[in-house]
Amino acid sequence: MPYRVVLAGLMLMWSALSLRAGPEYPAMGPDIFDRQTKGEVLIEQAVARAQKENKHILLIFGANWCPWCRRLHQVFAEAPAVRAQLRDNFMLVHVDANTRHDKQRNAAVQERYGNPIQQHGLPVLVVLDRDGKQLTTRETASLAAPSDEEVAGRVAAFLAGWTPTQTDRSIATPRP
Repeated sequence: MPYRVVLAGLMLMWSALSLRAGPEYPAMGPDIFDRQTKGEVLIEQAVARAQKENKHILLIFGANWCPWCRRLHQVFAEAPAVRAQLRDNFMLVHVDANTRHDKQRNAAVQERYGNPIQQHGLPVLVVLDRDGKQLTTRETASLAAPSDEEVAGRVAAFLAGWTPTQTDRSIATPRP
């Protein structure tokens, strides 16, 4: 009897592991961008939370194969000033925009926000207000720098200009 229990346990474990997909590009590490969930769903969930928490939404369009996308993700996750901005003012949504091998992932979402990938390449940032209205699109090449600290400073400065408080003021007082 114990043999069958062990065998059944091993089979259950094997089937659970087979259901869990490995990284899209294993040499790059774990996936950052969700290949399975549609961007519309991720954004809809972020809008619902943003409305409750009075935050904006920061979309990052990227791909799991993209080194600059991964570096920017690391800055988002590790740089204290950026983490604080994201925690206090934004819902961060990673939108998979992989087009390699004829994959048109989230093409409708890209089109909805003006096809930012076609204009700016990967990654690209889009800021939405709490209701999902597009406020700005930002290419990220100008955020690149030799050190992660410099990248973090540039990202934090960009985010500071698009917090809910800043944009509420800018509606009343246009920016120069």
